[in-house]
Amino acid sequence: MSKNTSSEIKLTPTAPAALPALKGLNLQVFVMIAAIVVIMLFFTWVTDGAYLSARNISNLLRQTAITGILAVGMVFVIISAEIDLSVGSMMGLLGGAAAIFDVWLGWPLPLTILVTLVMGLLLGAWNGWWVAYRKVPSFIVTLAGMLAFRGILIGITNGTTVSPTSPAMSQIGQSYLPDGIGFGIGVVGMAVFIVWQWRGRMRRQALGLATSSSTAAVGRQAITAVIVLGAIWLLNGLSRRYRPRC
Repeated sequence: MSKNTSSEIKLTPTAPAALPALKGLNLQVFVMIAAIVVIMLFFTWVTDGAYLSARNISNLLRQTAITGILAVGMVFVIISAEIDLSVGSMMGLLGGAAAIFDVWLGWPLPLTILVTLVMGLLLGAWNGWWVAYRKVPSFIVTLAGMLAFRGILIGITNGTTVSPTSPAMSQIGQSYLPDGIGFGIGVVGMAVFIVWQWRGRMRRQALGLATSSSTAAVGRQAITAVIVLGAIWLLNGLSRRYRPRC
């Protein structure tokens, strides 16, 4: 019986292995990138190149900065299988409070930023306490927070616009970093990223897990560095060509 078993094992065909090049591809990411490129090319063609102009790129980056910051924080909420409906209203409330501190109360900018950050921490901790310790669903907690924060904002501002902000406050969203600082931040960020990647690779090797070749790893990191530093160089050029007025 052992002979038959061994012969069956020998005669059993092996399934064809997937192409190694396709295993590491994240098709969802590539599809999203391709869609963004197509959209950008379409609007560039429709607007006769105005979409990729220095003025428009500067405006897009400034307008999407708040959404991008919120999205980074929401990643941690989503990966924990929760939801936060109050994040926009909380941001509006904190922005309104910062404007009141700056315009109506005349606080110095460092104090305004510090108090606003502490308020955000306390409001977030309040929502988290109900979800983590009182076991109230995050949908209910943040829905109530969304309505409450929006109502508080209307109440403290009387439904009016708080302006004009001080020049120091305006510079946060309307000024540009010098070219040298931008490149310095990019180089430091890339160095931290490369060290983190190689430490993770060494940990995988120590555990006996599969890792890509050193050539492939170095190639990916080199491409990432070129893209990041190239983007910084492009943005520095745009900032020199278009400086929005405060």
